[in-house]
Amino acid sequence: MQLNNRWGLGTFYLGYWERKVMTNSSLTQGSVSPQKPTGGLFHLSGVQKREIRTFLTALLFLAPALIIFITFVFVPLVRSFILSTQLTDPIGNPVAFYGLENYRKLVATPAFANSVSKSVLFVLYTVPTTLLFSLILALLGNLRLKHIAVFRMIFSSTIAVSAATASLIFMYLFHPTIGNINYLLSLVGVKAIPWLVSDTTALMGIALCSFWLQIGLNTVIILAAMQGISDELYESAMIDGANAWNKFKSITIPLLSPTFFFLLVIDILAAFQTFTQVNILTKGGPFESTNVIVYSIYRAFYFNGKYGFAAAQSIVLFFLMLSLTIFQFTVVEKKVHYE
Repeated sequence: MQLNNRWGLGTFYLGYWERKVMTNSSLTQGSVSPQKPTGGLFHLSGVQKREIRTFLTALLFLAPALIIFITFVFVPLVRSFILSTQLTDPIGNPVAFYGLENYRKLVATPAFANSVSKSVLFVLYTVPTTLLFSLILALLGNLRLKHIAVFRMIFSSTIAVSAATASLIFMYLFHPTIGNINYLLSLVGVKAIPWLVSDTTALMGIALCSFWLQIGLNTVIILAAMQGISDELYESAMIDGANAWNKFKSITIPLLSPTFFFLLVIDILAAFQTFTQVNILTKGGPFESTNVIVYSIYRAFYFNGKYGFAAAQSIVLFFLMLSLTIFQFTVVEKKVHYE
């Protein structure tokens, strides 16, 4: 009885495997079309499941940054656009749809045109000079000299200084009578300059403060990129008879172009968003000579109660910076030399 059971069981398994082999061979010959798996997560292949797991893991790591971005950037931007199309009461509550009337007022208001022009002029004052002097300091900091680390520490110390602290420091330095800058100028026979009380020099004074604030970070970034250039390139150029200027022009500058492009983008965006220095040093004066667009938004919102008008200015500033950034990435980046 046991023998018959075992023999019958063996015959069943033998027949099963014969049918399976015949089915597989017929599938390979194309006689029978394979059955498509049904949909659903449990019927995915191992590669698909691994890709989904990788995507969900990456999304989990990105979740904190995405939450912060959506909460503090995307949502305020959308609400600002909605507010710019509304007519508000004195406390900022929308009471009626205003359409594009606030934008029409912006175009017709000379004060807004003045704010845009002052912002552009401020960018031209600060960004090129900051990049140029940062490069000079980075070249000096890259020299192999004794105690060069002390020099690097000095020029990078401005990174630890806040904009408010720097503004207070420069308020005393720019004082027309007891300021140290005018005192040093008087030693070489230069008359005292009314830095913050004249409409011709006030914006330049704020630009000097911003220049001093930004130059430390820029220098550190350029110095780090400069030290990443291989010495073999300079040695090869030296063997070919290149002098210091040729090595700087043909090796250093091209290999630093990605760093310069990065600093150009962030410095322009930072200059357009300058607020603290203006608020502490001049409060937009004298005679609206330092009323940059960010400070104009601040005054329209907090002092004049023009909430929709201020929101419209912020939307225009956003698209202005977005257009400049797109221009840099589509035109300027073509000149960048990537290794």
